[in-house]
Amino acid sequence: MQKPTRERILDAAHELMRTLGLARATTKEIARAAGCSEAALYKHFTSKEDLFVAVLSERLPRLTPLLFRLVADPGARTVEENLIEIARQAVLFYEESFPIAASLYAETKLKARHDSAMRDMGLGPHTPIEGLDAYLRVELATGRIAPDADTFAAASLLLGACAQRAFAYDSAGEIGKKPPQDVDGFAASLARTLLKGIDLTGIDPKGIDG
Repeated sequence: MQKPTRERILDAAHELMRTLGLARATTKEIARAAGCSEAALYKHFTSKEDLFVAVLSERLPRLTPLLFRLVADPGARTVEENLIEIARQAVLFYEESFPIAASLYAETKLKARHDSAMRDMGLGPHTPIEGLDAYLRVELATGRIAPDADTFAAASLLLGACAQRAFAYDSAGEIGKKPPQDVDGFAASLARTLLKGIDLTGIDPKGIDG
């Protein structure tokens, strides 16, 4: 049984954006690969940017929904456990999204148009940083991290390291050098290292009270 048109379009867009890059994956090529007309594609998605956002949210590791969920309810897990899961999802997200978006940097006008469209939707590369910052501020308010923690800097450090891993290493080792740690090991090490700078552990309670 054939998948619904929208699902076929998302599958085709994900594959072409991953293999050709966002700049070269035209809506015409995506529609052809999905087995539908370009007009049918535009019945489901208003623009290529809209389609790109759908690919990010529905076909790539779900980093942003995880952050939204933790902002609403950090849950019963420790801060360390939450940060490890965030780091793990971030690594997987950037591994898949980096090759898709990288081609935009070679097309200045296209990138400017894409950035403008993403801003109109209230989205962009800053979204995960702001989401993690919001989660850390929740933890700060509940007293589970140090009261003087710079949550934005901490969020930038963790997600920046995850993005840099995708840029610097080839996860499969097929083209460049493989990372020295697997995803789980890297996520745990990164989260624990970051936590040393914002955790309450080792802080003199007298110093907090003044």
